[in-house]
Amino acid sequence: MSTLRNEHPLGAHPNSGRAETRTHLAKATYDVLVIGGGILGISTAWHAAQAGLRVALVDAGDFAGATSSASSKLLHGGLRYLQTGAVKLVAENHRERRVLAKDVAPHLVNPLTFYLPVHKGGPHGAAKLGAGVFAYSMLSGFGDGVGRLISPAKAAAANPGLRTDNLKAVAVYGDHQMNDARVAVMTVRAAVQSGAVVINHAEVTGLRFTHGRVSGADVQDRLDGTEFGVDVRLVINATGPWVDHLRRMEDKSAAPSIRLSKGAHVVLRRNAPWKAATATPIDRHRIAFALPWEDQLLLGTTDEAYDGDPADVRATEADIRQILDEAALSVRDEHLSRDLITYAFAGLRVLPGGPGGVESAKRETVVTEGRGGMLSVAGGKWTTYRHIGRMVLRKAARLHRSRSGGEKPASPLTRRAPLPGLADPEAVAHRLLTHREPSALMDPVTARHLATHYGSLSFDIAHLVIDDPALGERIHPDGPEIWAQVVYARDHEWARTVDDVVRRRTTLTIRGLDTDDVRARVRDLLERKE
Repeated sequence: MSTLRNEHPLGAHPNSGRAETRTHLAKATYDVLVIGGGILGISTAWHAAQAGLRVALVDAGDFAGATSSASSKLLHGGLRYLQTGAVKLVAENHRERRVLAKDVAPHLVNPLTFYLPVHKGGPHGAAKLGAGVFAYSMLSGFGDGVGRLISPAKAAAANPGLRTDNLKAVAVYGDHQMNDARVAVMTVRAAVQSGAVVINHAEVTGLRFTHGRVSGADVQDRLDGTEFGVDVRLVINATGPWVDHLRRMEDKSAAPSIRLSKGAHVVLRRNAPWKAATATPIDRHRIAFALPWEDQLLLGTTDEAYDGDPADVRATEADIRQILDEAALSVRDEHLSRDLITYAFAGLRVLPGGPGGVESAKRETVVTEGRGGMLSVAGGKWTTYRHIGRMVLRKAARLHRSRSGGEKPASPLTRRAPLPGLADPEAVAHRLLTHREPSALMDPVTARHLATHYGSLSFDIAHLVIDDPALGERIHPDGPEIWAQVVYARDHEWARTVDDVVRRRTTLTIRGLDTDDVRARVRDLLERKE
């Protein structure tokens, strides 16, 4: 049995009760309080903890519970940025993408080939797109092959669902994809392993001030109503679409600093193999994706201004119609049947305020210091989340030194620190399939799923199955997940609600498998006390 235990078990915080975590937060004075558990806040907390700062992280909902788990699931250089001349930006994005895929999270990040259809009368010609994908691959050091043009027939042989009507050629290039919620949760684990104290479902109800400077926050546990406070030297506002709401807590006269763009997606059951994604140009700025993801077909995205309550954002019927219509430019009708839809979702891109339409706005990150000394960070790309975390940390460290008499963080950053579970997924899956403990054996689909979502931490899940073989049963016969993952999410990944489990710790919701019976049993497991 011991051979299945992970060699680097997580520290005590995920296993600690919420009351114990609240006590930790209320009794100490922290160097940094990060408000907001989206990927930028999580990355900032991770890097600050690595640097030796005493870090707390709170979120009103679940970690990655909003925009950060509603992305297009891509880590990419940004092909469309080439047409604006942003060569340096694309090269930097490529470098970060490849570091994630090679050193930081190879167990969570997967290479993905893209087909860029060139249609007669389309917004871009074959020569332009062929040159573009070649330059794109060159900027990545040809690490994903050489961008090139191929014939419609060759493309259709690999993707039978590809529509070849009016198709002149197909440009090919390489990028990567991920399960965004899983990468976010693993990054929270990395932050905790570096010393951060974290709590989700805990809402900041007010800021604390000392001599006019923000010095902490009042927080309410949204699960049981308990109120507590956190005292801190520096508050970092990383609340994404809610960034201006928190800025107005600091300064009632704070002017709006961001605008929001809604991006919706649709998930369908796949009824044919998809060996490559399609990225169909809609106009000069927008691309419609059809992505093989989690054994499903992910379509999107929209890009329209949004001025409603961020908590109310969702994919509407109009969004779904638009996504299906745009996908039909490159995907055959039989793959776009409404009967195949399992899930639709929407998230909000946070963009700097300014003129022009949201579809052409730059996806850049802005860090500002408020009147009370709070740092607010807004905007950016999933691909560069580590870079953004380091950038915010550098500014935070300068402020920390100025407020603590020149004291410096205790530890240098590890530039390519891996996320927990780092391992070769193929080797992990093989061990799960061949282990000598019969009760730990996994069927191939489940073993592969665990290996590519947990890496070597899969062995901790397997150990739960050894202790209780019933936990090795599939949650739903049409999905790869097993009940041990629910227990693991509860005890090691801060899952507190049913949606935490079915939407973000597993793929049950996106597969349309979160039935009433499944949700009821998940709720029962979450409520059990070990």
